[in-house]
Amino acid sequence: MRVISRLLGVAYGRIQFTPDLMPSDVVGTTVFDQRSATFSLRRGPVFCNVLLADEINRTPPKTQAALLEAMEERSVTIDGTTYELPAPFLVCATQNPVEFEGTYPLPEAQLDRFLVRVRTGYPSPADERALIARAVAGFDARNLDAMGVDAVVDAAELLAAQRAVRTIHVAESLQGYVYNIIAATRSSADVALGASPRAALGLIVATQSAAYLDGRSFATPDDVKNVAPLVLAHRIIVRPEAELDGTSADAVIAQILASVRAPEE
Repeated sequence: MRVISRLLGVAYGRIQFTPDLMPSDVVGTTVFDQRSATFSLRRGPVFCNVLLADEINRTPPKTQAALLEAMEERSVTIDGTTYELPAPFLVCATQNPVEFEGTYPLPEAQLDRFLVRVRTGYPSPADERALIARAVAGFDARNLDAMGVDAVVDAAELLAAQRAVRTIHVAESLQGYVYNIIAATRSSADVALGASPRAALGLIVATQSAAYLDGRSFATPDDVKNVAPLVLAHRIIVRPEAELDGTSADAVIAQILASVRAPEE
């Protein structure tokens, strides 16, 4: 994420989530100055453009909830006062999928605020061998200056691109297709909790983004199909009996995409 922040020309922040982390360690707090007899704001690491919440599932739900307002409203409230966060604002989080001791499940409300979930596995054999070779040659991924990583855009250009994404045309028939997919997650016999209205809006934005990156001014059903697994799989809860039969959220979304009829382009 440091590389992405550098490329975007925006401020980077990182929080190492631990079991003893407090909400004030995320958003900040007010401090009383005895000399001036006034309170001043001590900003937390959330006041940045790109925030990395590292191993977010290692902190209790109370502290995880400190990010809810930031992720939805792009603001935080400290001692009754609301402060706007810098624009643009992006939260990226990691989870440790191996060690479950000392971890906490992410609340559904928080999962619903993440636009996409991406699973990262091992690199390909060729990439891993190249990684080893670069390390032997002295490559240091922490030294961004030596890597020659420079900004390719700035915050203003990034905000302009975000506005341009929202101008991508989504036909009424495609809007109906998105709704039908969302509705199918709620009626599936394998799903205990289907996708929310926020998920529907997220699927629309991700669809527009896919079209924008492809250089088109309009979205297609293929755009929806390509991004739907990333947007929806982490937002639904599979029934325990279905999980025991080997059904995963990804499999449910794949089945829904195969069964819901797409509009004619």
